[in-house]
Amino acid sequence: MPDNQQIDNGKSLDVIVVGAGFAGVYALYRLRKLGFNVRVYEAGGGVGGTWFWNKYPGARCDVESTEYSYSFSEDLQQEWNWTERYAGQPEILNYINHVVERYKLSPDIQLNTRVASLVYSEKDNYWTATTDQGEVVSARYCVMATGNLSVPKLANIKGLESFTGDTYHTGLWPSNSLDLRGKRIGVIGTGSSAIQAIPLLAEQAEQLYVFQRSPNYCFPARNRMLEPEYLTTTKANYPALRKAARNSASGNALYSIPEKPALSVSTSEREALYEERWAGGGLNFLRAYTDLVTNKDANKTAQDFIAGKILTKVQDKAIAQTLTPKDHYLGSRRPCTGTNYYETYNRNNVTLVDVRKDPITQIVAKGVQTEKELYPLDVLVSATGFEAITGALKNIAISVDQGQTLNQTWAAGPKTYLGLMTAGFPNFFLVTGPGSPSILTNMLPAIEQHVDWIGCCLHHLRTQGLNRIDVDITYQDDWAQHLNEQAAKTLLPLSSAWYVNTPVDGEPAWFPLYVGSFGVYTDKCDQVAADGYTGFVLSTVGSDCTNRTLGSLVKEAVLQ
Repeated sequence: MPDNQQIDNGKSLDVIVVGAGFAGVYALYRLRKLGFNVRVYEAGGGVGGTWFWNKYPGARCDVESTEYSYSFSEDLQQEWNWTERYAGQPEILNYINHVVERYKLSPDIQLNTRVASLVYSEKDNYWTATTDQGEVVSARYCVMATGNLSVPKLANIKGLESFTGDTYHTGLWPSNSLDLRGKRIGVIGTGSSAIQAIPLLAEQAEQLYVFQRSPNYCFPARNRMLEPEYLTTTKANYPALRKAARNSASGNALYSIPEKPALSVSTSEREALYEERWAGGGLNFLRAYTDLVTNKDANKTAQDFIAGKILTKVQDKAIAQTLTPKDHYLGSRRPCTGTNYYETYNRNNVTLVDVRKDPITQIVAKGVQTEKELYPLDVLVSATGFEAITGALKNIAISVDQGQTLNQTWAAGPKTYLGLMTAGFPNFFLVTGPGSPSILTNMLPAIEQHVDWIGCCLHHLRTQGLNRIDVDITYQDDWAQHLNEQAAKTLLPLSSAWYVNTPVDGEPAWFPLYVGSFGVYTDKCDQVAADGYTGFVLSTVGSDCTNRTLGSLVKEAVLQ
C-alpha cells in the first residue's frame, strides 16, 4: 500500500499512539517534533492515564514529585512548582494537563475513543486500527502507550453482582466527590491503593471492614509540603539529578547507593540505619544495604525490623500479627508507602478480616458473607489491583493479517526483545512493557528513555530509506533467558507477585521484567542502536520507501 493511499474514511498517519497517559503524551510531543504525523487515541475522557482513572481517596505517587516529572524541557522543569513531596492525584493530573496545553498537543489527541483492533498487513506494511466508534485509520507504525496498571481487575467472588449497595473499584473511582459519611464500607484488598485509601475511608465510615487476603509491607511516606528553598535548590541541580537518575538502579536520583551488605555490620549499626531510613520515609529503605533483595538472611533482618514497627503502632497484638507479612520477602512484591495506615487499625470503627482464616464465601445483597460471619455493608470497594503490564494490550484484538494474534503469541507469557518489540509484529512498539524495567523503576525516566529510543529508531529508518522493523526471534529468546538469569540473582521470583509468570502448557516460566540496573538497561538499548540495531531486522517493503510526509516536514530532526 503506498504511503498516500486512503483507507476507509481517508485518515492515514505515520504513527498511531494508543493511550494518553504520561507515555502517550510524551510520544506525541517527541514524534511530532521529529516531523511525524501522529495521532493519539485515548479511551478516557481526559489525558493522564492511571492518574485520570484513579481518583480514590488518598491517591498519590510513591515517587518524589520532583523526580516523577518530565525532564525533556528545562523551561518546563523551571516553571512548574510541586507543592508536596509526594504529589496527590489532582496535582499530577493538573501537571500533565499543563504539559498538553503548554505544547499544544490537544489537537492530536482523540479522547473517548478506544482502539478495538489493530491489524498489520504483511503485503502493504501498514497497521489498520478500528475504534469503538467505527473509525478506521492506517499508519506505518504503532506505539502502544497503554500503561502497566490501566485495566482494573475485579474480585472473582461469587455473588458480586447481587450486592444492592454502591460498588466501586479504586482504579475506576467516580469523578465526582463521594460522600461516604456514616456508611458501612467494606474494602477488599490491602495493596497500594487500599493502603492509601483505608485511612481516609475510616475517617468517614460508620464502620469500615478491611478484607485482607495477603498483608503487604508499608513504609511511612512522611509526606510534607515542599519549602520554596527546597524547590529552588532542586531546580538549580536538575541537570545533575536527571543524569544521576538515568544512570541509577531504579531511575531515582534521590535514592541512596548502598555500600555494604546487611550482615557485614553489627546489629546496632544495622538497626541504626534502618531507623534512619524509616524516619526518612519512602522506599529508600530498600536501598539501605546491597543485599536486601538478594540474600534471604539479610532480608530477614529488615523484615524483623518492620515487624517490630508494626507491633509498636498497632495496639492489638493479634491484629499486628495479622498485618505482618509472612508469605514473601521484603521487596519481592512491590512494597507500599502510606500515612497512618497501621495506626488506622486502632480505631474503634475499623475491623480487619483475615480471609485466609475466614474465607469469603460470597457477596450477598446486603454485604459480605464469610464462612463465619455476615458483614453488613452499604458500600463495597474493590482494591483488587490490575491486569498488570499486558492487560490493556490483551483487550485489543492485535493480529497480523487476521492470523496470529498477540494474545496467542503471548499465551504462555509475554516475550519481547528489550521490552520494546515482540517478534512477528513489525513496526509495533511497546512503551515500558514486559521485558523492560517497567514497574520496577521510576516510570517517568523509563517512559522518556523508551520513547526517545523509539523516536531515534523511526528517524533512522526514515533517513536510511527503510520502512519496516521486526525482531529476530533468536535475540528475543536470548533476552528472555537473560531476564531469568538476572531475576535468579534476586529474591523476586520466589514471591507470588502478580508480575511473576507461571509455567503454561509445559513451557518454562520466565521473569517478565528486567531486574538489573535501569542505568545498565539504558546502556544496553543505546548500544543496540549504536551497533545498527542488533537483534532487529530492518528492511523496505514496496517501492515507496520514503515517508510520505518527508518532503513537507523536517528531514533531519535531532533529539534534543
